[in-house]
Amino acid sequence: MSRGLVLGLVLACLPASRALGDVGVVLNESMDTSIDRITGSGHTAVYLSRVCPETPVRLRLCRADEQGSVISTYITLGEDQPFEWNAVPLSVYLYGVENPQYRPMVGSQKIKHVLEERYREKYLSAYCESESCRTSNKAEWREMVGASLSRSIYMFVAETTVEQDLDLIAQFNSLPNKNHFNGVTWNCADFTRRIVNAYFPRATGPDYINDFGITSPKAIARSFTRYALRHPETNFRVVHYAQIPGTIKRSSECREATEQLYRSKKLLVPMLIFANHVLPFVAASYLFTGRFNPQRELEKHPSVEATETGDLPLASSGGNHVRSGLEPTSSQAEAEVVGTSEAWKEYRSAFDALVARAVREEIIRNRSDLKNFFQRLDEAGTPVADSNGALWIELSNREGNPRVGLSASNIYDPGSDSQIAYELVLARTGRVLSSPKHSRETMVEFKQDWDLLEHGDFYDVNTLLRAATPASGGSMSFNGR
Repeated sequence: MSRGLVLGLVLACLPASRALGDVGVVLNESMDTSIDRITGSGHTAVYLSRVCPETPVRLRLCRADEQGSVISTYITLGEDQPFEWNAVPLSVYLYGVENPQYRPMVGSQKIKHVLEERYREKYLSAYCESESCRTSNKAEWREMVGASLSRSIYMFVAETTVEQDLDLIAQFNSLPNKNHFNGVTWNCADFTRRIVNAYFPRATGPDYINDFGITSPKAIARSFTRYALRHPETNFRVVHYAQIPGTIKRSSECREATEQLYRSKKLLVPMLIFANHVLPFVAASYLFTGRFNPQRELEKHPSVEATETGDLPLASSGGNHVRSGLEPTSSQAEAEVVGTSEAWKEYRSAFDALVARAVREEIIRNRSDLKNFFQRLDEAGTPVADSNGALWIELSNREGNPRVGLSASNIYDPGSDSQIAYELVLARTGRVLSSPKHSRETMVEFKQDWDLLEHGDFYDVNTLLRAATPASGGSMSFNGR
């Protein structure tokens, strides 16, 4: 049967109206590990709303109840064969679980390891039997499980058609999946560039001047943003997933090479000493051609649906119009998605009053307890996951060996220690409010945190918040609804 006939049969099975999906450049912030300590370049991958993994190394169209996938390459995935790429479900990539209702509320290396092992046993058993794949922390398939525990993530998204998705699936399933990563002429950014340009020819490209001849993740995100804005029909928008609060070191903003030399103090001083004649060129190149701020693009082009972390977008919706992926927001709703500085200031004021009340009620001893809470919890307990991926932490140093729910679905379950759970929600909320924009949740997500505060058993949080918050003309609601 010819490929054209197969494509025709697939399309005939779809509703008569146009079918829209998404492709997105995934920009992962930089972690203080490996070469990232020097370059600050971060990592990039590809989000596809209508393409799902049949296996980690084979693709298919998503079913109606699926959320799409993320495809990525690394120096080495560490699996039994030298695969170039793996594909994982979107929610697994972001949170380490299939259903975002079970996403972790706190992050630590222990928690991430539990999620990684669950993923390995469930999805990678046929590709990860060797000792090194199963036990080595250098096996980079681990980076594709619960990525938001380790760093903040931006997605720059545009619409696709079914025909484009089928072409990509056919291409990836027919070509050898063999790693050629060398870091210079072929890296994660070149891989992302290849996929995105398969959908939109010449939509992404390197910035050889600012990256000294190498393709960087930020250059791909910037070039794709500029392309999409020149083509309004792509319905461009930006999504942000903040790094989950916890004990893992906070990620930092991605940089191109000249930006890193211009902004990094640890590199600027050596340049002043040994290569001061190069510094004017570096500064001019960055200032005039290399500037790009993902957070500002988020503020200009946010997506409402994508920020509802408890309900990630599905591959399609009912009715005659099939829509897959992330919906853009109207200009009137942008402030509600990202949050104005005034709104965040009001939440901080209300949170201060909330903490003061918790101290008076002897729920916590002082505010410092919240700052150290994640570290103390990590040291005192052992995280475990149930069959759904929902996380618990078992505390051996407490009377009766209580446990606490660590997921959005079980944090206030009857089996979860209510006081420790409430302290966790307080500590999480405080961490978000003190975070810079690039590592802070959207306002839509943050209101879900307030919902958790409201459902604590200690007192009526809504009453306290209304009393503690300055009048805002009815524009703000602290109950997250």
